[in-house]
Amino acid sequence: MTTPNDHETLVEVHEHDAKCPSCGASIKFNPVNGKLTCPYCHHEEEIPDAELELDEEVEELDFESAVTRSSFSWGAEKKVVICDACAAEMVYDALEVANVCPYCGSNHVMESHAENSLAPNGIVPFEVSSQQADENFRKWIKSRWFAPNKAKRSAKAEAFSGIYLPYWTFDTKTASQYTAKYGKDRTETDSEGDTHTVTDWYNTSGFYQEFIDDHLILATTRYQMDILEKIEPFKLKESRPYKRDFLSGYIAERYSIGLEDGWTQAKKEIHAHLKEQIKNKITYEHNADHVKNIKFSTVHSNITYKYLMLPVWLSSFKYKNKSYQFMVNGQTGQVGGQSPISPIKVTFAVILALIVLAIVYFFFVE
Repeated sequence: MTTPNDHETLVEVHEHDAKCPSCGASIKFNPVNGKLTCPYCHHEEEIPDAELELDEEVEELDFESAVTRSSFSWGAEKKVVICDACAAEMVYDALEVANVCPYCGSNHVMESHAENSLAPNGIVPFEVSSQQADENFRKWIKSRWFAPNKAKRSAKAEAFSGIYLPYWTFDTKTASQYTAKYGKDRTETDSEGDTHTVTDWYNTSGFYQEFIDDHLILATTRYQMDILEKIEPFKLKESRPYKRDFLSGYIAERYSIGLEDGWTQAKKEIHAHLKEQIKNKITYEHNADHVKNIKFSTVHSNITYKYLMLPVWLSSFKYKNKSYQFMVNGQTGQVGGQSPISPIKVTFAVILALIVLAIVYFFFVE
């Protein structure tokens, strides 16, 4: 929630809040049973058609046909949401599509797109509960070798926030023409009987094709990419057609990095991947010891995309008055994040490494 200022645009929106028919409380999606569940009386409801869509693949959409391609800024536009349960008036950022009322705990699930934005066509529902995420965190912090022992014993996660983050995936056929140099090493003996390695260099050129499937691009800049990369991968083949019922009880946001900017980033990453693949191809074909000066151009065709909402648990813990953030993959339970480091353990590891190097040098080099 934020407070609007004179330069922000306010838009009144309608929100959806699934209610329990038994006690009237807000029901939320339960990762354990895959149903909408009341946290108070434990009433359960099936999500309509969810079972029928288990084996239904999320549609690949044609990139060239996409009408809206722009990126968006956080904070430029606000929306007013009036809670149906307690009548409180809240102001959200326009990019938020699901949240929980801070006054009564009711779920707010808004429209996931605006007139000038695309709607998600796929979602990976939460499969890991907050309790499971906490258990995984405790195992993770204990496995941090350089973390202080006291931190391992006392670290306690603050309240978990379940959030659906926006991602693009891109499919593309690639065709690359390349030139490069490859080198082969050979040993020469000089007139004094000393041997040394000489590399002979050769020119090469060729053609490389690869189909890129589901290249993943984070469609927001609000979260730490280095931590998110640690909790990947997501099992994207298990994504399902988008239903807003899966958002009930969680935070969610639509994309701020638009389709065009997402594809620009994807092309850079795909380019780096293709360069490595071409290098491997040349090494294999020519039994080369070295490859350099790779130059290539790539033609992309049959480009398609999906706009997915992927589940992440966010939390943090404190140690010596400093906060450390971490995340848990809401589908697989993989944990990644920051942890304190013990200078004593680092010093011990450095000393141990130096001792090992000294032993190796004494017995094998001398």
